[in-house]
Parts: sequence; structure tokens; C-alpha cells
Amino acid sequence: MSHDDEPYEYQARDVGDHSGRWLVVGEGRISGYLSASLGILSLLSVLAFMYPSYLTTPDLRASYYVTVLRMLLEAGMWSSLIFGLLTFLLGRRKRMGAVGIVASAIALGLGGWNVPLGELRPSRFTLGVDWLVLDLLGSVALFVFIEKIWPKYREQAILRPAWRLDLTYFALNHLAVGAFLVVGNGFAPAVFGWATNATIQGWVTSLPVWGQIVLLVFAADLVQYWVHRMFHEVPVLWRFHAVHHSTEQMDWLAGSRTHFVQVLADRTLVMVPLYLLGPAEAALNGYVVVAGFQAVFIHANFGMEFGPLKYLVATPQFHHWHHSAERPAIDTNYAVHLPLCDMLFGSFHLPGKHWPAHYGTVKPIPRTLVGQLLYPFLPERSDDG
Repeated sequence: MSHDDEPYEYQARDVGDHSGRWLVVGEGRISGYLSASLGILSLLSVLAFMYPSYLTTPDLRASYYVTVLRMLLEAGMWSSLIFGLLTFLLGRRKRMGAVGIVASAIALGLGGWNVPLGELRPSRFTLGVDWLVLDLLGSVALFVFIEKIWPKYREQAILRPAWRLDLTYFALNHLAVGAFLVVGNGFAPAVFGWATNATIQGWVTSLPVWGQIVLLVFAADLVQYWVHRMFHEVPVLWRFHAVHHSTEQMDWLAGSRTHFVQVLADRTLVMVPLYLLGPAEAALNGYVVVAGFQAVFIHANFGMEFGPLKYLVATPQFHHWHHSAERPAIDTNYAVHLPLCDMLFGSFHLPGKHWPAHYGTVKPIPRTLVGQLLYPFLPERSDDG
């Protein structure tokens, strides 16, 4: 429920001292991280070229321009080598530079950007290595840029506390996308096949593509609202969702901290309205782009004021309040795309220009990856929240 009527004194957030985490030109950290990350991503990309049946996402293969991907791979490998050598010239972060150089050298030894494309064979389960590489590169380029240009918390570092944990979640959930798609795409027809209606689907496909996308946003958000609310209000489900809420520093990467059980439930159930409406493929692809962008964007450290638009579309301010550990915001703002559902069902909380002062769960949960993945399955303690 909303707590807007209860008296509460809103306070400014104290991010803490992140000065030791800032990336400063000349220290070698920038070149070291770039070398290591680009080298590892290049090696993963070469392996995806070699074994596409097992390391690429079937739903994405048809949209690839292989020539462009090879050009990006070449640029990434050369950049990794150059940044790696730079770390040695600076005399700092040589270990990360070495990781990047070694990874790029192995990728080159396997064929580099000219590696032959492997044969495609039928495979029921795949690892989404291609999706991991492309989404990580795109997300870093876009969201790190906007967070530095227009941050809400300017003093928050890019490499803020627990960024490695959230990056690990990002990687694991992207690699498992193949399994999520198999279960999600199979669940709706198997359980709700009887509910499809040719008349309704014909009306949906008669709409222009943009109209279908808007309809999908409304329908998906209604389902996601109630699924999300259940994860808050049903104690056994909350223990899974608490993992997502345990982050205490909000940025584009924070949304990746999600237990695999919740990811599976979210992606499976949101497919139901999409399946029943039967939109055109272009509209479905358009919705996927909108949903993917907004899922990351609403967690971002982005402080733009959206004016009246913030009451129509979910913004970072709206969703940050959902992650707040402060009394007025607990169990509010469940919607992913549109605040409308929260307004209709009494869970809307957006107090003017105020932002949260505190994030995270009211009662702490384990801070390690293994501890968080096991947390929902372990006996509940009296101090669990």
C-alpha cells in the first residue's frame, strides 16, 4: 500500500566517500579495465563464432550482420592489445593489461576476426554468449555515458561498491537466456493455448506496429505489476525478490542483481499476454527493445527531471523509490513501464522532487553471490525481513 498520507521527513542521500574508486586518467585503471574486458569479450566472441549452435541465442541469429560483427571484433581485439601495452608503459595495473593481452592473443590464435563461422546444428539449450557480449558493450556505451553526463549522484563512482557482484549476475543471467527463452516460449502455449482467439489476434495485427507496441506495453505491465506485487507480499516469494532489493547503490548495473528463480518467473509469465495477443513479429521485437531498455534505465543513476511525463512513464526517480528502504516507499511502485497500475491499485509513491536517502532491504541478506542464491532455500531466521 502507499504511505503518502503518513508524516515523513525526506532527507538528502549521503553516497559516502567514493574518491578511491574514481577512474583517473594516467593511473592505469582505465586502460587496465578496458584491456581486460575487451580481451575477454573478444575471446568469447571468437568462441561464439566457432560454436554458434551452443554459444549463440537462436532468436538473435537471423538479425546479425556478420561482416559488421567481424569489424567490431577486430576493433575490440586491437583496442585490448593497445590498452594492455599502455598499462605496462604507465607501470600500473599491469596484471589487468596482461589479462587483456593474453585473452586477445588466444583469440588471435583461434582465428581472430577471420575465424570461420561454425556449422549450425539443432540444439535445444544454448548459452547466450553473443547476447552477453553485445548487451554489455551496448549498455556500457549508453548508460555509463548518460550517468556521467546527467547523474543524480555525481559523487557515486562507476566502479561503486558491489559492482563486481552485479556484473556477475549480469553475466550469469545473460548466459542463461537460452534456457529462459525455452521455458518462457513453451509455457504460454502449453498452459494457455486454449485461450487464444483468432478474432482478437486479427484485430491486434490490424493495428499499426506502433499501436501494437503500445498495447503490448500496457498488457505486459499489468501482468508484471501483479507478479511483482506477489513477490513482495508472499513471504516465500519475497526471499527470492529480496536479492534484487539488496543493492544499496543504484545505477544501470544494479537491476542485474536478480535471483534466477525470479528471472524465470518474470520472463515466463510476461510471455502469456504477448502470446494471447498474437502481435506481428515487428511489434514483438519493438516491445522487446522497449522493455530491455526500460528495465535497465529505471535503475540508472540518472537525475533528469521529466516533468509531467514521470506520471505517465516509469522513470529512474519512480523506480528508485521502489528500491528505497524508507517507510513511505516500502511496497510501492511495482510497475515496470507505466505508473498507471500503481495509481489504480493504491501503490503509487512519488513525493514531488524528493529521491530516496536509503536503498536496500530493511533487514540485511547475505552479500555474496553463493549466499544470495542459497538464501531463499535456507530455513528462515527470526531476523529475516
